Amino acid sequence: MFYREAGQFKTSYEADGQIFPIRQDRIAFAVLLAVALLVVPALASPYLLSAILIPFLIFALAALGLNILTGYAGQLSLGTAAFMAVGAFGAYNFMARVPGMPVLLAFVLGGVCAALVGIAFGLPSLRIRGFYLAAATLATQFFVVWCLTKIGWLTNYSSSGVITAQKIEILGYAFDTPARKYVLVLLLVAVLALLAKNLIRSNVGRAWMAVRDMDVAAEVIGFRLMRTKLLAFAVSSFYCGVAGALYAFAYLGTVEPEAYNLDLSFRILFMIIIGGVGSVLGSFLGAAFIVLLPVGLNIVAHGAGLPTSVASNLELMVFGALIIFFLIVEPHGLARLWQIAKDKLRLWPFPH
Repeated sequence: MFYREAGQFKTSYEADGQIFPIRQDRIAFAVLLAVALLVVPALASPYLLSAILIPFLIFALAALGLNILTGYAGQLSLGTAAFMAVGAFGAYNFMARVPGMPVLLAFVLGGVCAALVGIAFGLPSLRIRGFYLAAATLATQFFVVWCLTKIGWLTNYSSSGVITAQKIEILGYAFDTPARKYVLVLLLVAVLALLAKNLIRSNVGRAWMAVRDMDVAAEVIGFRLMRTKLLAFAVSSFYCGVAGALYAFAYLGTVEPEAYNLDLSFRILFMIIIGGVGSVLGSFLGAAFIVLLPVGLNIVAHGAGLPTSVASNLELMVFGALIIFFLIVEPHGLARLWQIAKDKLRLWPFPH
């Protein structure tokens, strides 16, 4: 009754190719963005903004980057945290070495550095795939962290390796409170998510999906595998690099190699498995689930009077059980469940 596209006629190719072709989706997205941008900063507490919402948005952006590579291009990667680290240290060094460097430009250049590293470590994808490609990207994780700890110039010769990130200031306006940082991260993530959605629906996205489904057949019909795969690595690493810069500047407040360890790579991989592989919405749903689950488990453990050690192990057990559950029951994750609910809503109250 409330979610029907019947009667919504498209009179041009532009109207038919909209990101949200159904009017209800456009209205829902506009309302959601308005609430997140105007209402949430005014009502949410500093703890909610800085400890939950900001990391949720940053992890969603990183998961979107990994989803571009793994979900749409079919190239398995375990080096997401390494590309985030390159973006964070790249942004820091651009601001430290270049006087008057705008912070947004530093974020973009940090993403470009991550893209270049992604292209370099994406070259093995031209010869190997699957488990062997995952092992090659896993080597990226250890190599990048090793470089950041051993090359003093990258950390500005800090003895501890932990350096304070520069303040975020744009056009003389300082983003120094949780609410202001949240608004900045929200706007950047929203813009990049819409760009990713458009890119996936373009010829580039179709090429990625063709290579993912069967690379030999894609090459036979004219897709250039080298350019397609390396472009996927470049775009994915760019998104992860920007997410890493936001992670350091807007969330941690410090730039340190240990913040981008292998555990972070696996967490982001879990996000796209639970949220939905090959789905922009799934990146956000998976990030929300992974960020909120530890909070919910801690509340339950505290209410049940469980020891801290049991609560920490409970989180790992629940993560493992959920991954197995989604791989068996619904491989396309929460995004697929949402799509099923929308399909049922279109036909309600009639039987499916």
